[in-house]
Amino acid sequence: MHKIRTLSSAINHFSKAFKVLLVTGPRQVGKTTCLKDCADNNRKYVTFDNPSALLKAKEDTNAFLKEFAPPVFIDEIQYAPEIFRYIKILVDDSDERGRIWMTGSQQFNMMQGVTESLAGRVAILNLLGFSIYEREDKGDKQQPFLPSEKAPSVLSHKTPSETFHTIWQGSFPDVIDMGAQDREIFYESYIQTYIERDVRQLITIGDESSFMKFLKVTAARSGQELDINDIARNVDISSNTAKKWLSILQTSGLIYLLQPYFRNITKRLTKTPKLYFMDTGLACHLAGWTTSKSLENGISAGAFFETFVISEIIKSYYHNGRSATLYYFRDSERNEIDLLIHQDGQFYPIEIKKTSTPTNTDIKAFKTFSKIEKLAHGNLICLTDEPQLLTPNATAISIWDI
Repeated sequence: MHKIRTLSSAINHFSKAFKVLLVTGPRQVGKTTCLKDCADNNRKYVTFDNPSALLKAKEDTNAFLKEFAPPVFIDEIQYAPEIFRYIKILVDDSDERGRIWMTGSQQFNMMQGVTESLAGRVAILNLLGFSIYEREDKGDKQQPFLPSEKAPSVLSHKTPSETFHTIWQGSFPDVIDMGAQDREIFYESYIQTYIERDVRQLITIGDESSFMKFLKVTAARSGQELDINDIARNVDISSNTAKKWLSILQTSGLIYLLQPYFRNITKRLTKTPKLYFMDTGLACHLAGWTTSKSLENGISAGAFFETFVISEIIKSYYHNGRSATLYYFRDSERNEIDLLIHQDGQFYPIEIKKTSTPTNTDIKAFKTFSKIEKLAHGNLICLTDEPQLLTPNATAISIWDI
């Protein structure tokens, strides 16, 4: 499905400032399509999904880079990270910007090669699945989200049931218009491809069924504090194996670990990160939620709604070529703030509830945290129809107004 991607603006901007551009992200989120849409007719294209091209690049890199001289778009660069040092030599011969565009999955050996060989020469951008703006073909209107009193009102609001259908459906471009049966087949194939082509390149799994169980157990805990020992017990693997497998999910962009706010002088704060899947459709499939209605009425509805909101906020930064300093807050008395955005010396608090009737008791932890750090205006993100001022410094807004 062709949609306007928010990242297109950042691609055009950073391509004018850097010699090399790398777009990373999970499989099938639209990296290739996005870059092709931004490319002009003079830019050559080659993919290392093609065995012949990959072999040529590995056996005679200099000849390969002469055949595919800049400007060029090299797809699936993670299969040949050894060519980065040749790319460095090539781009250092000219001051021209935007000479080489690349896509790749965020694998450790690839990113290590990028940072070692192309430091200062490469702009690294992250792409995830469709954001809620991109789903409505309004990707060019999305800005990095920051809580405020006034909601932007760019998107059409959806009912709670429609919202949970979006959560259950997922954000991969290929699933947006799929029926339930095709969606299930897509996710089954996606998981198998991920294991065969990404995971096995990085580690020896041994027992594939154990890794599948690990994926399912982890997905069921999206939106919760990470308990690596509990996951290991449920999968019947060692804690060290669970940590290694979790790092694979994190490196490949399937999960995000949200770190707790912590000051050394404050001993009352938890140090455990919270785990979020970056695609709620994939998480729903792995966790066994077969319909959006069962998810909406199920015990995990709140956690998956929170996961959806967190992933959308992260997309708003990634897709604008930006990063954000994000935390969550919880103290020993269970005062909790789901998300803190730290920017320009201030903390912007965000609470996430799947309620349609927000009240100021939902944001009581804002007052607790304001005794520790300076707070800017905060938001309660929920299923309300209209923005509601809860306190002079906090507004309840719809998920469709972030």
